[in-house]
Amino acid sequence: MAISQELLDILACPKCKGDIYLNDEKDGLICNPCKLMFEIRDDIPIMLIDEAKPIE
Repeated sequence: MAISQELLDILACPKCKGDIYLNDEKDGLICNPCKLMFEIRDDIPIMLIDEAKPIE
């Protein structure tokens, strides 16, 4: 089961409160301003700043 569009519409980056989007692999949520990816594990987005992975 994938993350619903309704959930994606209400989620925001916990660091900057900006918009996030689903990456192409559909295994993480990306915040461009913060350059962070929040992993999705077992269809649950892990929205913890300390667990986010930096991206380039």
